[in-house]
Amino acid sequence: MVFAVSDIHGCFKKYKALMDYLRLSDTDTLYILVDILDRGDGGIKTIFDLLSRKNVVCLRGNHDHTAFILLRHLLLSDDGFDSEMQLESFQLWLSDGGATTFSSFFNLGENEQKQVLAFLNSMPFYKEIQVQGNKFLLAHTVPEKETMLKSKKTAPYDYIFGEPEYEKVYFDDTVIVTGHTPTGFIDPNYTGRIWKGNNHIAIDCGAVFGNPLGCICLDTMKEIYVEEQSDGHIKIY
Repeated sequence: MVFAVSDIHGCFKKYKALMDYLRLSDTDTLYILVDILDRGDGGIKTIFDLLSRKNVVCLRGNHDHTAFILLRHLLLSDDGFDSEMQLESFQLWLSDGGATTFSSFFNLGENEQKQVLAFLNSMPFYKEIQVQGNKFLLAHTVPEKETMLKSKKTAPYDYIFGEPEYEKVYFDDTVIVTGHTPTGFIDPNYTGRIWKGNNHIAIDCGAVFGNPLGCICLDTMKEIYVEEQSDGHIKIY
């Protein structure tokens, strides 16, 4: 089976419950369309759990990419940031959820820090796969349709910072699967639920904002939700 999940954002408890539920076999694959880091406080812990797992493919997202760029610079530089623009980028990242990642990262030893950076730098921007004869394009996000269809205009960063046009069909023969935008912003009726339409599946359910962590099986289109209840117990349905 092939599964996809996105935008864990440090929600380690929900992530771990999903992994325990899926119990990936040697013939299963889980694609994480990131973001793994920021906002929640379990992002670094999630990375170290992932380092020990097989059959999990993590794609690159904007939060993880930004964290990699800034943390690498801080680790390698003795003088901090050497421009006002870099400092502003760092401050913006901290205010956009990066403070939890920054704190956890600098509590690690040097070798562990290097492991985290190597993991973040290994993420591809997108994946094209086939499941049960159906074509899928997996990415954290995609740009608008015109840019996407003119491949010479599509830059790698479009797959981590792009703004999809959910109301448009991009490809007749390929389903796009993305995270990045919480589904409640696509359609309020889908808050906390996976959205499907126009050959596009959006799976960021806003787990870090109190909604379930959503996962989809691309073989069967079965949706899986991991919800943390008010008493702290996890419900999977």
